[in-house]
Amino acid sequence: MSQWLVLTIAMAAVCGVVLTITVLKERRISEDDDPTETPDVIEYLTMMVGVVYAIVLGLAIAGVWEARSAAEDTVRTEAQALHEVSARARAYPTPVRDRIRSDVGAYVTYVVHKEWPVMAEQGELTRRGGELLTKVRADVTDYHPRNDFEGQSYQPLIDQVAAADGARAARADAADSTLPGVVWFGLIAGGAISIGVMFTLQIRRSGRELLMAGLFSALIAFLLFLVWDFNAPFSHGISATVAPLRELLPPS
Repeated sequence: MSQWLVLTIAMAAVCGVVLTITVLKERRISEDDDPTETPDVIEYLTMMVGVVYAIVLGLAIAGVWEARSAAEDTVRTEAQALHEVSARARAYPTPVRDRIRSDVGAYVTYVVHKEWPVMAEQGELTRRGGELLTKVRADVTDYHPRNDFEGQSYQPLIDQVAAADGARAARADAADSTLPGVVWFGLIAGGAISIGVMFTLQIRRSGRELLMAGLFSALIAFLLFLVWDFNAPFSHGISATVAPLRELLPPS
């Protein structure tokens, strides 16, 4: 199911629930009920609940946004390092160069098509991916340069393989969700409370009040969806995150 479809359904469902409760609640209100009699303390508490929840929600969005950006930088670093390995291998003899490029291509192909789905579903990398990268490292380190020209490319190649290995380790650390379960409990409970306090202000069935209640509930649903989408950078929006590997080293 498309993420946009999930977002649309969630926002429509929240709006429908809020508007339905508002209409049913208004029918039960007697004619002599005066909405201006809402105590001032209720309005103050409602405002404080909204402010506190806005701060918590803002911190959560900032945290998952930073984690997603870091994850994208990690994949970009890994892809660029492997690209440099393939490019710098041109200084080596044809058999060695072809073997390095072939093993790099095999590693990227495996990561994109095999390891990435496992990482997205289970939050961990595969042993096979590590073995393929170790093979690339062996291709580079086991070759003994025959002249100064090849010797000048030897250390940069080793450095780039090390950079790719480090980026892979960082990708493993970021494979799991960013926010713990207790934070999600607070975000969902806070959203429910923030929407619920609207009913303490005696919302009527006027078009303006219904519109604002629906827009507010839809906004809460959208922001929670945004946090959920950014919370697992290697699971949600997977095509965007893996794009650097596809662009720099198109798998065969």
